[in-house]
Amino acid sequence: MTEKNKLKELKEKLAYKSHHVWDKLDEDEKKAIETLSEDYKSFLNAAKTERECAAETVKLLEKRGFSPTSSTRWYHVFRDKVVVAVVAGRKPVTEGVRLIASHIDCPRLDLKLHPLFEEFEMAYLKTHYYGGIKKYHWVAMPLALHGVVIKADGEKIQIKIGEDPKDPVFTICDLLPHLARKVQGDKKLSEAIPGEKLNILFGGIPLPDSEEKERVKLGILKLLNERYGLVEEDFISAELEIVPAGEARDVGLDRAFIGAYGHDDRSSAFASLAAILNLEAPLYTSVALFLDKEEIGSDGNTGAKSRLLEKIYYELLKLQGISPAADIVLDTLFKTRAISADVTAGIDPFYIEVHEKLNDAKIGHGVVVTKYTGHGGKYAASDAHAEYVGWLRRVLNRARVVWQAASFGKVDEGGGGTVAKYLAYHGLDIIDCGPPLLSMHSPFEIIHKGDLYMTFRAYKAFYEAGENED
Repeated sequence: MTEKNKLKELKEKLAYKSHHVWDKLDEDEKKAIETLSEDYKSFLNAAKTERECAAETVKLLEKRGFSPTSSTRWYHVFRDKVVVAVVAGRKPVTEGVRLIASHIDCPRLDLKLHPLFEEFEMAYLKTHYYGGIKKYHWVAMPLALHGVVIKADGEKIQIKIGEDPKDPVFTICDLLPHLARKVQGDKKLSEAIPGEKLNILFGGIPLPDSEEKERVKLGILKLLNERYGLVEEDFISAELEIVPAGEARDVGLDRAFIGAYGHDDRSSAFASLAAILNLEAPLYTSVALFLDKEEIGSDGNTGAKSRLLEKIYYELLKLQGISPAADIVLDTLFKTRAISADVTAGIDPFYIEVHEKLNDAKIGHGVVVTKYTGHGGKYAASDAHAEYVGWLRRVLNRARVVWQAASFGKVDEGGGGTVAKYLAYHGLDIIDCGPPLLSMHSPFEIIHKGDLYMTFRAYKAFYEAGENED
């Protein structure tokens, strides 16, 4: 063997290198990627809000035999915004649980309590942004209205306008460049479009009575009443969201990517759902948890800070005929191995100054294992123990999953958080694991199909891991 070959062999044996997914696939796996991607796009198109995502999740669970009354393939829905799906293991639940938790809420624009107003004979809706957005992303583009309204008599009205090709869409008007130099051009990017100007253009035909004020607004109220039986006060007991109109699309001449609203975090949610749907008789009881409110800090009674997880464990024990005493619940939580299924930032080559090339995620190089999150000095971080990281490495490598280990940008540039730190509070082992994205938190995020597929493969391997990985 030549010296050059010896060095090459030594490098292959000792040095770490991530691999592009496409270099590790056979033809059958490439076909599987396209099948999974088409299913995922259909899921995204049906699930633009957390309520719609929960409903679509339930629909897919029921098709695969899950039931609210089953002791082996059980699901439950909390307040129409959180879903938990469980496949019973061959071992008692007290021997430990495999938990994957994702979130199904996304950054968006919510309507204010009193949203409808008229200016210069045009009707508008006032909004309040939800989660971390760049406000300039949301102007001069087609938007849709999704959500529910609870009327005074308690009736629930479902609303979805802007997705059917025959529907009208809505928009937020931007200022023309000819007049924008001082009002926008001389300001910081974050200040150029104030939140109070994210007003939705909603109508423009006045009612015929020339003596009545706000005739366009009244015309809109008339239409809402005729079509849905609504009055203006009903906006107060509504959850109406403004989201980008349109379907998920393939991106790139080679169709390598999927562009859509909601990859963060419905890509992880879908991958964990697909994994548990394809799971049969695992060794350990396996749980997929789909949470709400992550984008605003996981607060509220449908977020990860609530006592939902304890409630779920009480139910798991009862399903197996075990008395859910507090010490048994706590012991089961402490024996749980978990994944916080969430996306991370992929390296954007044109903003390389915020990335740390050695430690950030590469698009197309598979699912990302993130040992710790947080910001500046690891504040507000969940930091997985080395033993748990080592266990997950064995699981992924034995399942031939293409994966990479990465963090989230340069140390002083920012950072991020997930549900991991809130679930870790209960004593379980947890680590972040999910696909990398481009244009995260924008109305049109980008994911590589290979990364989505390997995320699904990673979650399935996690659920199927047995005693030989210990």
